[in-house]
Amino acid sequence: MDPSGIFFTSHAGDRSLVRTRAQWVCLVLLLLVLATLPWWASERWVSIGYATFITAVAVIGLQICTGYAGQINLGQSAFMGVGAYGAALAMAAGWDALAALLIGGAGAALFGVMFGLTAARIKGFYLALTTIAAQALFHFLVLNLPSSWLGGAGGLHVESASVLGISLNHDRAIYWFSLLVLVVMTVGAFGIVRSRHGRSFEAVRDDDVAAGMMGIPVAATKARAFLVSAFYAGVAGGLWVVALRHVSVEQFTLFNAIWMIAMMIVGGLGSIVGALIGTVMIQLAREGVTSLGPSFIQWVPAVGQDFVFAAMNVLLGTVIILFLLFEPKGVMHRVQITKKTYRLWPFPY
Repeated sequence: MDPSGIFFTSHAGDRSLVRTRAQWVCLVLLLLVLATLPWWASERWVSIGYATFITAVAVIGLQICTGYAGQINLGQSAFMGVGAYGAALAMAAGWDALAALLIGGAGAALFGVMFGLTAARIKGFYLALTTIAAQALFHFLVLNLPSSWLGGAGGLHVESASVLGISLNHDRAIYWFSLLVLVVMTVGAFGIVRSRHGRSFEAVRDDDVAAGMMGIPVAATKARAFLVSAFYAGVAGGLWVVALRHVSVEQFTLFNAIWMIAMMIVGGLGSIVGALIGTVMIQLAREGVTSLGPSFIQWVPAVGQDFVFAAMNVLLGTVIILFLLFEPKGVMHRVQITKKTYRLWPFPY
């Protein structure tokens, strides 16, 4: 048990991002490296950086819903799309980028609550099917509403955004803005899991019947988990619009939601830091395949131009299978074991 009274079971130590002076120093150094990256890295790495930050925001929200509350969510990409369209409409109306993110997040949260309410009566495989319906409903609405509203299949194009009078018309500004939003959302996630709401999420995840007998409103807790998850996805969608200045329905597919689940599995369920680590690992692996794909096609022309997309599918399936077989609790579980071993050394127990 640590000084704060939290037992080191599962990822309980992950409720606090830092607890020691050494961890504070490491965190500050990491933030300094990330903040100064646009000055010494190439434009490609800057774009990879803010794409990773945007994805990490959505994965953190998915972690709260699935990892902490135990609610299967295959609609995170659809919630992200709702937030993206909401933010795009807000920016087109002249709103500041920060206000547009909040509007997009609020719209996605309302959309997510509708499917969160169904979690009060169903669970498991049937809940997964319900969240897939969110993906289908999102595509149906965008493609069938008047094109003057959401642009139809062509999507919406917005001008470069600004925040507090600072223009976000170049990659460096987008990178720093995305990093700042990620830091704020990460701190907020730690606050949620440390609060009574976080404890309610974990109680419902472990046994919703027992949680209800203890006085926890199970239906409201499940709906709240979807609300928080969808809000994070909506903010990530707003950042996506700020970065690309364009939003279309093809950018938010079920396949993207599965990638987010893979990131969460790799990092470890029930860990905010695990969500960040999993996102970075999968994003780097995807960029590696994207970079090596054209070279491999030149070496072996017979594989064809579809090699990169096929390799992405193989990579995703392989990563999920390997982690489920050999490290089902994710990277953070191994990190926690290593830290516990270090604390106990040289004693064997």
